[in-house]
Amino acid sequence: MEKVLGFGGFFFRAKNPAALAAWYETHLGINPAPRDMEMQPWVTNEGVAVFAPFPADSDYFEQSKTFMLNFRVADLDRMVTQLKDAGIDVEVMQTIEGLGRFARIHDPEGTPIELWEPFGG
Repeated sequence: MEKVLGFGGFFFRAKNPAALAAWYETHLGINPAPRDMEMQPWVTNEGVAVFAPFPADSDYFEQSKTFMLNFRVADLDRMVTQLKDAGIDVEVMQTIEGLGRFARIHDPEGTPIELWEPFGG
């Protein structure tokens, strides 16, 4: 059976796409989508990606949001410090046995973002 190789992109609506793309680039290092052949897209390292539909009534993230982003990070403590220094609230930090460490932030439009430092790297 053929399988997809990973995410090729994540496309979503935003109130202010340019400002939101700039926020993701500034605070999380995600290059905006290329508009020409000179721009470099965001390139990730290989690794686990979780595709996980949640029940409609889940309280794992806000009921008003239909999705939550999860980004893998190399050093959660340094990322949290960097975000806090930029005035971004870090609301949840937890460790899940066997999986790793997690923190929760929100982008300027309220999208929940989970930052994940897997165990072992």
